[in-house]
Amino acid sequence: MNILKGLFIITAAFIAIPAAHTQTTEAEKQLTEQNADSLAGWKKGGTINISTSQTSLTNWAAGGQSSVSVNGLLSVYSDYQKNKALWENTLDLGYGNMRQSKKTGWRKTDDKIDFTSKIGFRATENLYYAALLNFKTQMASGYNYPDDSTVISKFLAPGYLLGGLGIDYKPSEYFAAFIAPLTLKTTFVNDKDLSDAGAFGVEPGKKTYGEFGGYMRFSLKKAVMENIMLQTKLDLFSNYLNKPQNIDVNWETLLSMKVNKYISASLSTHLIYDDDIDIAVDKNDDGIIDETGPRLQFKEVLAVGLSIIF
Repeated sequence: MNILKGLFIITAAFIAIPAAHTQTTEAEKQLTEQNADSLAGWKKGGTINISTSQTSLTNWAAGGQSSVSVNGLLSVYSDYQKNKALWENTLDLGYGNMRQSKKTGWRKTDDKIDFTSKIGFRATENLYYAALLNFKTQMASGYNYPDDSTVISKFLAPGYLLGGLGIDYKPSEYFAAFIAPLTLKTTFVNDKDLSDAGAFGVEPGKKTYGEFGGYMRFSLKKAVMENIMLQTKLDLFSNYLNKPQNIDVNWETLLSMKVNKYISASLSTHLIYDDDIDIAVDKNDDGIIDETGPRLQFKEVLAVGLSIIF
């Protein structure tokens, strides 16, 4: 958990802003001016969203099931731009749980840690020489429900670390295209059982799997209407050394709708295709796995609740 703690410390450092200004001596005034100069070029902010839903049914003739769910989302950014230098940092944390009955208990519905840092130096007006680092994993163990005894994922099982060198095209404030022909992608499976099973593309018994290839990221963040913000990012990766035609796809979209100062609604989707991830399928729901193989993964979360933008 040291990595997770480190990410939270980094986030706190990014969003920290001096809360008070005093004027006493001339020396303190000069120090304050120096601190203000050091913050020049930084742009920081973020969103916290907490939503809940609850359904209660008693002797309901039409059928159904009582349920309660809680979802949380933290998205923060810290960008620096001055002269020819550009440094962008984002951290997205999401977690959700749902409970339908005492028998099923609480089950995870969302879980992600996604940290990205990109640094660039201006080559032309809209083009930068750039390097990108991205880290993805989850916080808690995951299960293939209704089987709630067999763990199929954990913190750092899997975990993904990607580093790429290339160019960053930024024709506007809301769109960017990063293209990295030199990219290293490492998959971590820091769990013995999952490692022994060869989960997430690693060789059985191994805890890491390295890939060398090309990477592209397209990102868009734009207000489509008043109080409606669209954010989307599409990641594409091709392994030069093993089936380069099988491109890994990771596409996330978040549509945020502001109702008033504190109440908002959001719709998020996440699409994944990774040729190295085998997914078991029980076609007949008889508890017997009929086949395994790479498949398209898709998640959608609609939430209404408390939202704080800073």
